Amino acid sequence: MDYINSRLTAVYDSLNPASEYDRFYRDLAGTLPKTILDMGCGTGRMACDLAALGHHVTGADPAVAMLAIARERPGGDKVHWVKSDAGGLSLATRFDLIMMTGHAFQNVLTDEKVRAALRAFARHLKPQGMLAFETRNPARREWEKWIPDLSRETVTLSDGSKVDVHNDIRSTAGDLVTYETHVSFGPDDKVVGADTLRFMSAVELAQHLNEAGLTRQTWYGNWDRSPVGPESPELIVVCQL
Repeated sequence: MDYINSRLTAVYDSLNPASEYDRFYRDLAGTLPKTILDMGCGTGRMACDLAALGHHVTGADPAVAMLAIARERPGGDKVHWVKSDAGGLSLATRFDLIMMTGHAFQNVLTDEKVRAALRAFARHLKPQGMLAFETRNPARREWEKWIPDLSRETVTLSDGSKVDVHNDIRSTAGDLVTYETHVSFGPDDKVVGADTLRFMSAVELAQHLNEAGLTRQTWYGNWDRSPVGPESPELIVVCQL
């Protein structure tokens, strides 16, 4: 979604509360201190949680408005924040773990940008370092539920106020889905944000990973580490050079 808009950024955390994927990535990080990159860190919840556990964390995101919230989050002073997209990543640090959570990988829309992102990740990994991220399984066609009648909800914000939210599909083209998020702050106060996501198959994604040298791959179909199947909601991959 267009999180350049500060009003949409302000509702991000309420629209995306902590879920079972948080535990998956915390378990992946482990208890011994690691050097971790949270790419597409958004408002910084995961990055700050990992820093609080004693890890050395860098949070990177291309959206200035998101990083502004991240810096002010409790524990934000323990994280190194960087404005960057995945393909443009250029840091001196090499990481034990690079993660891209919240389906952020689906915002990488073209083969060229996917190749650039995966090459950048590979360059920034330490020997034996891991890259982990998830993307929605296209076989589930989850976007078909992103319509007003099936997506309406009322969300409570951090200040106690409530907003009404629903999604609507704008277009589909190949593996790209463009949808709108409608946020109503009041009868005459509405904001609409749009986003385009790529729903890549496991076969195509594995090919890109192999081309980037990330050939040691473990795949899961859900956060309980179950194997990938036709009905799996997620394609979760943990890979190494």
